[in-house]
Amino acid sequence: MKTIQKKLAYALLPLLGLTGLSCQDVLIEAPKSIAVETFYNTAPEVEAATNAVYGQMRTINGISGQLGAQMEAYTDYSYGRGSYAVLSDFQGLNSTNIPRTDDGWRIFYLSIRNANLVIQNAPKGSAISAADVKRYVAEAKFLRAYNYFWLVRNWGNVPIRTEATLNEPNIKRNTAEEVYTLILADLKEAEASLPDKPAQIGRVTKWAAKAALAEVYLTRGQFAEARDKADEIIQSKLFSLIPVAVPADFEKIFGPTVINTPEEIWYLKMTRQPDQGMYLVQFAHHPGSRLQGGGGFFAHYSDSQRNPVYKNWDNADLRKSAFWYSWNIGLGANSILCKKFSDPLAPNGTGAGNDFPIYRYADVLLLYAEAAARAGNGPTAAALETLNQVHRRAYGKPATTPSTVDFKLTDFTATAFNDQVIKERGYETQYEAKRWLDLKRLGIPELKRRIKEATGKDVADKHLFWPIPIGELNFNTALDASKDQNPGY
Repeated sequence: MKTIQKKLAYALLPLLGLTGLSCQDVLIEAPKSIAVETFYNTAPEVEAATNAVYGQMRTINGISGQLGAQMEAYTDYSYGRGSYAVLSDFQGLNSTNIPRTDDGWRIFYLSIRNANLVIQNAPKGSAISAADVKRYVAEAKFLRAYNYFWLVRNWGNVPIRTEATLNEPNIKRNTAEEVYTLILADLKEAEASLPDKPAQIGRVTKWAAKAALAEVYLTRGQFAEARDKADEIIQSKLFSLIPVAVPADFEKIFGPTVINTPEEIWYLKMTRQPDQGMYLVQFAHHPGSRLQGGGGFFAHYSDSQRNPVYKNWDNADLRKSAFWYSWNIGLGANSILCKKFSDPLAPNGTGAGNDFPIYRYADVLLLYAEAAARAGNGPTAAALETLNQVHRRAYGKPATTPSTVDFKLTDFTATAFNDQVIKERGYETQYEAKRWLDLKRLGIPELKRRIKEATGKDVADKHLFWPIPIGELNFNTALDASKDQNPGY
């Protein structure tokens, strides 16, 4: 059995330096100063620079840590606590939480800067093959696109910084449409040039590019395109759902010792070391539960009787008991915490060994189901089957074999089917920092309705986008602080 030490690890990267060393089957980074003028000449050098793009994405303040915790306070299935409680009021950010999103902005643009360096400099390498240049540039473009996808959904119109404007500090806000044009162009190039299989576990492939394209198309309402990209992944037969028979079997998917699985399309890889693990785990648990070696902040919780998502969830669905546990956090006996990601042996709060899923096969199946139904103005047999596969697994049934828990086409109108897919996705992706963005892409009226029904809260318009950082407005002279700040800030 592979050991945790064999898991892929990315070290945190200094702001002005790129770091990286590669080995045969895993990727491990170590501090190393790099002069751009003399670097990017060989494949190992360009690979190390590409690793720096990943590095920013998995920092403790990124999407697998503090920023993910921000997103989990916005869901219909849980509530924020402590400094995250105000986020569950859906009235916008306060002075405690604005610096967290400001740091997210910094992380995304630093990752984009690192990607731009690869895109700009790799083709100039003196001892690197054209094939390697093509592959690493495609990898950098995928990662740049993914960073912009987070930016445009959370901040709206944002400055586009590419290799062409790498040294230009003053860049205007581009429209969301312009940002999406860049995202799609980068992802299409990545899809065409990335390999079928990763050279090392955790690197992106053309299948990750197809999954990202499918999600971008779905977000933009291009349902036929989203359906077709998801279907390409399904028809490849390269991925499958991990079988589950009892709740504990979900550890085979989300546990801290898992290296990779047939369900994994692209995850941010973590390792059980301080500052190298998934920080988001720390936000889920209470120290008394001992489900996180670092203790836990229990920054999110739910209520088994008050929250309708949990209360109306079928007890026979294994995910319900696999993902949640009862723990009185001082708010009564009905409080529950999420245990989807747990690592009792984590050395500290930043050292949980659980990987952070970006795209897994369950995502793709549900994405296909929704896109196919929306493209065809109603559910199809193929859409129903992909929904049923995820649903069967949740009940401990073989995913690809008809079962007694199957939905039937006659059960649904077009609207009811889409609602069922959204509900299923809400169960399946809990604590993966996805729910808010899933609800948001349904449209603002629909998002507000669902949050109101689940929490009793009204979503303020200012809550829909995060504020442009004051530092950006102060130092980017192409921006006008009075005009370019998002509404409400």
